[in-house]
Parts: sequence; C-alpha cells; structure tokens
Amino acid sequence: MKKLFLALVAVAALYVGWGQTEGLHQRSGVSDLETRAPAPGRSDDIRAAFSERDSGTQVTGKGVVTKLLADDSEGSRHQRFILKLASGQTVLVAHNIDLAPRIDSLEPGDSVSFNGVYEWNAKGGVVHWTHHDPSGRHEAGWLRHSGQTYQ
Repeated sequence: MKKLFLALVAVAALYVGWGQTEGLHQRSGVSDLETRAPAPGRSDDIRAAFSERDSGTQVTGKGVVTKLLADDSEGSRHQRFILKLASGQTVLVAHNIDLAPRIDSLEPGDSVSFNGVYEWNAKGGVVHWTHHDPSGRHEAGWLRHSGQTYQ
C-alpha cells in the first residue's frame, strides 16, 4: 500500500509539474464541467469529483487520447497518457503495467473508455487503479481500447 501511495504521489507531482503550456486547459473563466450535461451511468462522478476537489472516487468514462507521456518507472511502472473528455476536461491516466497489460497500439486521437479511481488536481485530475486488485480488496478497474479490455 505504501508503494502505491508513493507511486500515486509521484504521478500526481509529475502531472502537476507538466504545466498548462500544452494547451490542454484553455478555459474562459467558466469551468467546462459546470456547463456539461451529465452523462449516463457513473461518468458524472468525475464531474462532481473535480468540482468538489474530491479524491478516491471510483469513476467510469470515455475520452480521446491527446498526448502519450513517457512511462513512469519509479516504483510500480505506469503507462501514462492524457485523455480529453467530452466536457473538454483533461485527465491523466496512470495505468499500472506491472499488474495489467500495456496498450501497445495506443495513439493520439484514439478513444479509450476507463474505470478507475479519480484523484483531484488543478490540471483535471488523475485516474488510476485501472487494473485488477491482486489482493481482491479493491474494485477492479479497466481500460477499453479498440474492443479490447485491459485490466
């Protein structure tokens, strides 16, 4: 558990330090999330979690890959990429590739569905736990890309 926490902190720190120079968060004073109609199912949880600066919420959603980032190899290895949601919000996905298969064919512009745990940050947040829990104590997350589920 301690390794997971340290890995999450490292991923969040990298994402926060990434900056807004990439043009992914161009807002006009009103949050994208405030104007978005709720999506069916649990994907509305990510909107609420972001608005309330909440963390630890299990979320489901879908987005388009805007940027592939280098793998995080500190502690547990994580495949990292940025998804842009229909609302315009972006989230960092940190997919543990020590516990789940890597999405080798992932490219910018690809659609990815996800189920995982949302952690708030000012850049849009991080979704992690997109894999099974080997100890069976946590809800299993997943990623779906091109008809294949990765967990």
